[in-house]
Amino acid sequence: MHHRTVGELMTRNVVRARRDMPFKEIVKLLAENDVTAVPVVDDLDRPMGVVSEADLLRKSSGQSDPSGRTAIPHLEAWEKAKAEGARAEELMSAPAVCARPEWTVVEAARLMDVQNVKRLPVVDETDRLQGIVSRSDLLRIFLRHDDAIRDEINRDLLQQTMGLAPREVTVEVREGQVTLGGTVEARSLIPIVERLCRSVDGVVSVSAHLAYRTDDTLRSAMGA
Repeated sequence: MHHRTVGELMTRNVVRARRDMPFKEIVKLLAENDVTAVPVVDDLDRPMGVVSEADLLRKSSGQSDPSGRTAIPHLEAWEKAKAEGARAEELMSAPAVCARPEWTVVEAARLMDVQNVKRLPVVDETDRLQGIVSRSDLLRIFLRHDDAIRDEINRDLLQQTMGLAPREVTVEVREGQVTLGGTVEARSLIPIVERLCRSVDGVVSVSAHLAYRTDDTLRSAMGA
């Protein structure tokens, strides 16, 4: 079974900002490349942080409203420093939260969730920038065709890993939703088959309607 890696899904031609890039140049860089954030790199092309539209907007939010209708928001010290920043290294969110090319989609998605970020610069073993992966990149695995998902489950999981014959378990896939039917030898195999199917890239859900010939879970419980 082949899990798609960050290296396969990432954007390799990365738009980046140098640490001394001025505020207006960053705004221009985002607009010209139709992106909402870019990594900020040092002289060795190692990510220092990420500067996003949200970072840049702090400059506007920290200014008073000429009409006097909106009160000046209270800013923490670090927010005030960003609002007053003029270069990328002063405006960016740091440190950079990075991924490695060999990571799986699951590893990258978990890091994004824990760190509450929308994208991850991807670095090699020397911490040099290799690409960038976003939430939308990770979601591309769910664009896999149903036929490809079904073939992978049948060939790699059921036949090669589980040793099941095609006639024993049937697999239907519609919009990434997997339905299993048929009969397996032991009841304890059912949750294993379900778990393996859920691990296939592009699977949205698994519904197992599997019968079994032997209830080995009952025997194990009695032995315990």
